[in-house]
Amino acid sequence: MGKTNSNYTQMSDGAIVAHIGSFVKHTRVQQNTTQAQLAERSGLNRWTISQIENGESITLSSLIRILRALDCLYVLDEFNYSDEISPLEYAKLKKQKVKKRVRNKNSAKNDKDDLGW
Repeated sequence: MGKTNSNYTQMSDGAIVAHIGSFVKHTRVQQNTTQAQLAERSGLNRWTISQIENGESITLSSLIRILRALDCLYVLDEFNYSDEISPLEYAKLKKQKVKKRVRNKNSAKNDKDDLGW
């Protein structure tokens, strides 16, 4: 199907569901697979496959089963994220570490000056 220039923010929920259904149908046809065969491989019934291909809502777990059966789980790669901090947060953390080190040095110096009287 290739990359499209769809602007999902301007699409209604129903239009997005229909777009997903078109992707499923296109991929199934490209693999020369019938709805019945896809239903059997995904563990769903043919009616469910037909529903999504016609733009009807289905459950997320059904969609995942269909994507798995079509060997298309790669579409979920867009959901990957990494736990990176922003440069501003990094600078704040560095500043806190420096302050912490300075406090520790000062408290050690005060212990040496204290004669215990």
